[in-house]
Amino acid sequence: MPKSPLFLHLVVVVLVAGWGVASSATLTPERQRELIHLLRQDCGACHGMRLKGGLGPALVPERLRSFSTEQLAATILNGRPGTPMPPWSPFLSQQEANWLAERLKQGDVP
Repeated sequence: MPKSPLFLHLVVVVLVAGWGVASSATLTPERQRELIHLLRQDCGACHGMRLKGGLGPALVPERLRSFSTEQLAATILNGRPGTPMPPWSPFLSQQEANWLAERLKQGDVP
């Protein structure tokens, strides 16, 4: 039986809560690995495990080209009201959201 988007959101919140938020000016390699894991596993739950779309739209460079890094980071942090896209601001800093947005725009998601 498929799980509801609310259920998935709650699972993601519980999983991410333990990761913490980087407070340093630069992201450590360990935090970068954690963010890539978040992107692949948690974002991938809705955007497809290969980020080519699913419940949420594809997160591939061709689709994201028209959006600035700042626009993408704002969506990551604030979510999309009226959609299943949750706000990640309780778990990610602005710097981390920008870093993720840059990776997505460049297609640099190992």
